[in-house]
Amino acid sequence: MSEELPPSDAGEDEAVDEVRATDADAWSTACAEDLAAEKARRRAEYGPPPGSAAEELRKLVDAVADKLSTLQSPLLGAVAGPAAQQVVKQVVEQAKAAVEPVIERNPDVFDHLAAAGTELLAAYRSAVQAQERRWTTGDQDLDERRDRGDDSGPGERIDLD
Repeated sequence: MSEELPPSDAGEDEAVDEVRATDADAWSTACAEDLAAEKARRRAEYGPPPGSAAEELRKLVDAVADKLSTLQSPLLGAVAGPAAQQVVKQVVEQAKAAVEPVIERNPDVFDHLAAAGTELLAAYRSAVQAQERRWTTGDQDLDERRDRGDDSGPGERIDLD
């Protein structure tokens, strides 16, 4: 004796799949629209986001080069002024020519260096804040234990004899 299942309605399953696909598309579309609106709001409020570290370095080199090119040196006098300015422009162009290939070949290195610098700054800030907290709260307990030779602190005494 075999049990026969009622025939499944293939059209019904396709309709459910279509509704799910439409819901997923609607959700992703709504998310994309919200994200675009938020990005536009932030750009309007804070200006354009900063570029990569390589782009920022390129902007810095260009700004320094422009500034050095326009400087007039009163120390060199009127006679050496044009010649000195030409030398400065030549040095600036050579520096830009040397920096540009390095930036082009290794743009991600500058991002890593920027991240490492940020982490070092955070570690330094944490150490300074901890020391300042000890100074301002008058936590002399640690200093007194060191002065008395009390080794009950968090470290372990190592006998070197």
